[in-house]
Amino acid sequence: MALKVAIQMDPIESIDFDGDSTFMLGLEAVTRGHSLFHYLPKDLSFRDGRVLARGRAMQLRAERGNFATLGAAELVDLAEMDVVLMRQDPPFDMAYITATHILQHIHPKTLVVNNPVAVRNAPEKLYVTHFDGVMPPTLISSDMEAIREFRIEHGSIILKPLFGNGGAGVFHLKPDDENLGSLIEMFTKLSREPVIVQKYLPAVRTGDKRIILIDGRPAGAVNRVPAAGEARSNMHVGGRPEKTGLTAREREICEIIGPHLKREGLIFVGIDVIGDYLTEINVTSPTGIQQINRFDGVRLEAEIWDAIEDALSRRVMA
Repeated sequence: MALKVAIQMDPIESIDFDGDSTFMLGLEAVTRGHSLFHYLPKDLSFRDGRVLARGRAMQLRAERGNFATLGAAELVDLAEMDVVLMRQDPPFDMAYITATHILQHIHPKTLVVNNPVAVRNAPEKLYVTHFDGVMPPTLISSDMEAIREFRIEHGSIILKPLFGNGGAGVFHLKPDDENLGSLIEMFTKLSREPVIVQKYLPAVRTGDKRIILIDGRPAGAVNRVPAAGEARSNMHVGGRPEKTGLTAREREICEIIGPHLKREGLIFVGIDVIGDYLTEINVTSPTGIQQINRFDGVRLEAEIWDAIEDALSRRVMA
């Protein structure tokens, strides 16, 4: 059955044709005969009990330089859609949280992927703390004395903003680095949130693995190797993707968190694993589909749509 699909995302013209996961989800929807409607987060509204979005019908093609065509602007009641894909990039700030509150009004009658309530309750770096035995030694605090004590105990540390994304503001501090105080001052001036401090994991030099889980099941992985002189493995700061599989420990981590993800309606999730430790659970706008597809000869976007359509079927049967 053809579905009406709205995609809440950043401007379509800004996407990376060779790397964007939302683009692949949109292409797969078109392949299945579904219609697409594109709107920006800023064009989402709530009025008198209705959830509205001002956007445009969208056509997608696998043609570099000619991959998207948008129709005329129109105001649409999202309750008339079958599926809304919430795919705008972080930061996970109050604007993001507000969008989850608004979309909650139509879910699950209109299936929002991922479940907006679960997204709101699962900020990447905090969500991991709810699972025992998977995290590296971690401190979340604004207490300078507590941070100094943590550093004395663990030596080399990673310091990063609690709600940051894309590797921005991530610092590797060695035991003799004198910048800790200045960095904490900088973070506290920029925001009121505590920082997250973790024991530095030397295994990051061999890669930070992104594992995609679909409806709680591990479906594929890509290893991201930092560039020389970098502690960050994010692609846009020079990280290099490599083909990889899953270790026994990584499968164990997926078994620990997978049932919870499925139960919460988190259909498309990307987790980050360094060595034997889970560092983040990405539920907002996870990426990695295209890299894994190329390395493994799979089509993860098809598996994700299978899971979405299965969720729709279960909803109708209920």
